[in-house]
Amino acid sequence: MKTVSVSYKRHRFPPQIIAHAVWLYYRFPLSLRMVEEMLLERGITVSYETIRRWGRKFGPVYARRLRRKQPSRSDVWFLDEMRIVITGKKHWLWRAVDQDGYVLDEIVQTRRNTKAARRLLTRLLKKQGIAPKRMITDKLRSYGAAKRLVMPTIDHRSYKGLNNRAEGSHVPLRKRERTMQGFRSPGGLQRFVSIFSALRNHFVPPRSHRWAQHIRNHRLLTMAEWYVVTKAN
Repeated sequence: MKTVSVSYKRHRFPPQIIAHAVWLYYRFPLSLRMVEEMLLERGITVSYETIRRWGRKFGPVYARRLRRKQPSRSDVWFLDEMRIVITGKKHWLWRAVDQDGYVLDEIVQTRRNTKAARRLLTRLLKKQGIAPKRMITDKLRSYGAAKRLVMPTIDHRSYKGLNNRAEGSHVPLRKRERTMQGFRSPGGLQRFVSIFSALRNHFVPPRSHRWAQHIRNHRLLTMAEWYVVTKAN
């Protein structure tokens, strides 16, 4: 767990309310006004703009303090790119997930070419520290070209249908995009996904532990860790 400090000084609301509001907004497909209404139902009067500020201030801190999955040489990286239109201009969100659906990294770029793919792979290697056993992508040739430059010895498979895990990882963000009625800037999208995916990684159980009892135990454990991370207990 990261040791980034959390300070709630000069905030009139207690940490429990701030952390709960941030959790609601980033964990579920809710708008800021929906979170405002949910808090009001509990007798907490706070504006959606205040919730937005809480998210921007505390969201990155919470995300950095959450426990990260340790990389392994047996990991398989699934890579894919998602088109997002921001103020009428097309952008690409490049994403990498592992065999458990854990989001490894995401980066917003304006291009869908070899240079963009190489940047993603370079960031991944730096962040993970070790190369994977295998890399799986769609048939975009930029991945193969970038792979030959960055990690030429790694097994690369690019067949239609093999990349469904990466493509499926876009679905939660698509839901958020509709709820938020789009993103306002590339920087805003990058900040949002860094927090959104960190919380999703933390709270969603691995694909290998999807039995009912495992899910309940996972939820209890991750919520207990969340209270420690946010100092909201």
